[in-house]
Amino acid sequence: MTPHVESILEGPRGRRLCLELARELEPDIASAIFRLAHGVEKTSEGILVPAPWVDDAEPFPASMLEHLSADLASLDLSGLDTTQTVTALGRSVNSAMYWQEPDGADVLAGHPIIRSALADIAERIATSPIMEWFTESRRTEQWAIDWRSANAWPPLPKHPRQTLRQWAIEERAEEERAARERPRDPNASWGGTWWSIPLGLVKTVGRLPAGLGLEEDGYGWKQATSIPVRGSGRTFEVRSAEDWILLCREFPLEVTASRRHVWFQATGRDGRWVIPDWERVANEWDAVHLTLLGYLSSATRVLHVDTETASVIGGWDPDTTIWLTDVAREWDGPRQDWHLDGGSDTWILTL
Repeated sequence: MTPHVESILEGPRGRRLCLELARELEPDIASAIFRLAHGVEKTSEGILVPAPWVDDAEPFPASMLEHLSADLASLDLSGLDTTQTVTALGRSVNSAMYWQEPDGADVLAGHPIIRSALADIAERIATSPIMEWFTESRRTEQWAIDWRSANAWPPLPKHPRQTLRQWAIEERAEEERAARERPRDPNASWGGTWWSIPLGLVKTVGRLPAGLGLEEDGYGWKQATSIPVRGSGRTFEVRSAEDWILLCREFPLEVTASRRHVWFQATGRDGRWVIPDWERVANEWDAVHLTLLGYLSSATRVLHVDTETASVIGGWDPDTTIWLTDVAREWDGPRQDWHLDGGSDTWILTL
């Protein structure tokens, strides 16, 4: 098996990428995925109705899984191109959820029969030119994305140390409050914070326009301004689950009470949770970059830190750098205005 194939298949986002590619390439497969994922079947008249298996312990009937598996195994991948892969990648990222149970397509992609059938697609991705992007480190020249009107010309966020200090204070306060006020039962209907990273810092992406379509829990933006940024300093690369786990072990911040209910819904795990204490991480690292392959292999799943604690990478878009210290600057290149073309669902540079 080619290196990186298992990494792609290990994570829910990587498996979903493969499933979305299959959906992109073959209409009949797309129809089968939809019916299985949504618990519906077609009548003889072609009408979709609730399927009889949806209340069963096994969410998918064996016969339909085997049929889909065979179709996936026989899929013609010779015409697969980068554009299709980027489109499927965007769908995988946009479907990531950390505040409720995984959707049907994620569950389907994780089924052992379907996961095995996705291996050829993962192999094709792993041997294609796009893997250079999937595995590359933080670029020196990057882009900060501002989703507001270009006429606003907002500055980049400043004073990251103050931002991190306030973030740490608020995280600990929320954890203490949640421990007092929220029920211990993970099944209780309770929302809360679900992301693993601090907000309000400079964030940059390495490539455009691809980075514009890779946003978790997006707001459906139609316009964006990209701001050229150059940064230096010590960068911690999150290339795998092990890298994230290392951060959590060296700089643990307990978030069990504040994340218990949402992450239980997302992963089914009931136990202690930690994330990196980003204020302390900033004492050793200027920036942290999540590679695309690191995202595909590790986001949206339980990452065991030790025998008692675990973590989740949530709310962190792939190939995104978070700047923890004041070393990132807007450089002399022009800001660029982009708009989303509704017909092709692609981002176009506004001239």
